[in-house]
Amino acid sequence: MGAVREQLPEGRYGRSADQRADRKLKIVGAVLGAALLGVVAWIGFDYVGGQSLSAQVIKFKVVSDTRVEVHLEVTKDKKAKGTCTLRAQQTSGDDVGRADFRFDEPVTQVDKVLTITTTSRATAASLVSCQSD
Repeated sequence: MGAVREQLPEGRYGRSADQRADRKLKIVGAVLGAALLGVVAWIGFDYVGGQSLSAQVIKFKVVSDTRVEVHLEVTKDKKAKGTCTLRAQQTSGDDVGRADFRFDEPVTQVDKVLTITTTSRATAASLVSCQSD
């Protein structure tokens, strides 16, 4: 008795159905991956390029049990207007003060020392968000 072949001879009858399906899946996967990468890049570009107002806390100083002074640096488009929200927290992480500050100046950079009124002694101050109009 001779050996029985269960597969077709290679290269004689073209690609098998499994090989064609694998190729189609690879193509579909590559197209979907490229589309996903494009969407992520577009969202990132829109987020970074679309912000006309940003800020950062340079330093803060707890002045008393009811006040915190925050040195805030705001960078914006010259014509942009907007509001930044700051908060003061105590050691436990609870908010003890929150305030919104408006920036309408026709300049590209604003440095201000702002005061947040607190309900008890704060130990930290931070920037919550900035929104342009």
